[in-house]
Amino acid sequence: MVEHRPFLKLLSHLVLILGVVIVAFPVYVAFIASTHKTTDFITGVMPVLPGSDFFSTYKTILFDGLASSGAPPIGLMLGNSLIMALAISIGKIAISILSAYAIVYFRFPFRQLAFWIIFVTLMLPVEVRIVPTFKVVADLGMLNSYAGLSIPLIASATATFLFRQFFLTVPDELLEAARVDGAGPLKFFKDILLPLSRTNIAALFVILFIYGWNQYLWPLIVTTDSQHYTIVMGIKRMSDVTDAEPQWNLVMAVAILAMLPPVLVVIFMQRLFVKGLVETEK
Repeated sequence: MVEHRPFLKLLSHLVLILGVVIVAFPVYVAFIASTHKTTDFITGVMPVLPGSDFFSTYKTILFDGLASSGAPPIGLMLGNSLIMALAISIGKIAISILSAYAIVYFRFPFRQLAFWIIFVTLMLPVEVRIVPTFKVVADLGMLNSYAGLSIPLIASATATFLFRQFFLTVPDELLEAARVDGAGPLKFFKDILLPLSRTNIAALFVILFIYGWNQYLWPLIVTTDSQHYTIVMGIKRMSDVTDAEPQWNLVMAVAILAMLPPVLVVIFMQRLFVKGLVETEK
């Protein structure tokens, strides 16, 4: 039985409100900065209320661009990041769910060894293997391409492990019933396992989309053509200018726009995302 104690209830709400303020305050500062002129920040005093340049700042970013930063138009960078994030998230889920299906439902030599080899790669992130990975990508001619941006980041031991653990909880009776009905491996996978994995796929998609969207180091290395810059690279280039003060209002406006796609993905997939993380009975 849950006890209702007013003091504990008040304390828990205060902690939650404090957490929201800590997380949301930098976003508020970025939005406020995007509504003021660049000269408003020279004094070092940060305005706390919105300014009058909201429409002009975002018009400049969306339609005119910022030539002094050397970055392409904001729409192109957002599109590049979207393509990269979708390719990484969809590719990771597709490869991981198929590899987990093979490990759980097929009997072949060294099956468990194959799984543990995949799992051990968790200790080898992109930063550790970045030099040989770059060499392979360069030799294959995938520099300055969407394939070079996404394919090296597609494999995921974490997603394979999560799908394997879920498949192990699926009752064997479902497999036996599918065999009795004459369903082959692909039909069993498509008609039974995929629908059961819907919430898991949604939760992983949200996590992996944000992972792909926030990539900075790998795109920085494999991309020298501005036509393939991602939005994170664009923000960095806009803030690093030579012999001039960064136009912080434009930088913050781009940062606000860069936050919108991940936020929208989380909002629209929130229900499935939460179910995929907390649901124990399928």
